[in-house]
Amino acid sequence: MKLLATVVLVAGLAGVAAWGGEAFTGDEHMGTCVFEKLTGQDYKFCRGDLEVFYPELGDVSCTYIPKCNQYRKRISKEWRSPTIVYPQADQNKKYVLIMVDPDAPNRANPKYRFWRHWVVIDIKGTDLRAGKLKGHVLTDYGRPTPPSQSGYHRYQFRLYEQPAHEAISLSPEEKTSLGSWPMERFVEQFRLGSPVASTQFLTQHHSD
Repeated sequence: MKLLATVVLVAGLAGVAAWGGEAFTGDEHMGTCVFEKLTGQDYKFCRGDLEVFYPELGDVSCTYIPKCNQYRKRISKEWRSPTIVYPQADQNKKYVLIMVDPDAPNRANPKYRFWRHWVVIDIKGTDLRAGKLKGHVLTDYGRPTPPSQSGYHRYQFRLYEQPAHEAISLSPEEKTSLGSWPMERFVEQFRLGSPVASTQFLTQHHSD
């Protein structure tokens, strides 16, 4: 059974509730909204206190995006790139952020794994601590858009320390397509090693 997060948005209470110090706002006419934390292997992926903030939702790290208040639709069609915060970032280092969907077109048959949603390099540690992503963008942010009837998709964020003097880029072949991206090869090629922090959220098509 999924562990229910203790966040409830109740109609008539101005639509604000607290969870871990963050405020979650909902439309007051929409009724109760329950946020669920990930469990099992999906939960274990989240480590290192990497934070991912979207409007109204707050930090979505290690959660399911609820359907209420049209959150799934808004994260797919309305909201721009989230604010990324890594409080433990070394101010003297640079970082690489990768966002992928490993479940394209669905989790049972991920033949297009990994779908590349966002790649940013040369992120200063000071900016990560402040939630200001000012690095060099290799792949522009792509909103989570899981196909209808494809179930839940994982949207994963992986943060790596960037090796000094490493010129990181996408090959011409990689630039031609977002799907079936050989992420592991990219990580190995540029000696990124293991992520210093990683997190994910799960969502599905807003009409499902």
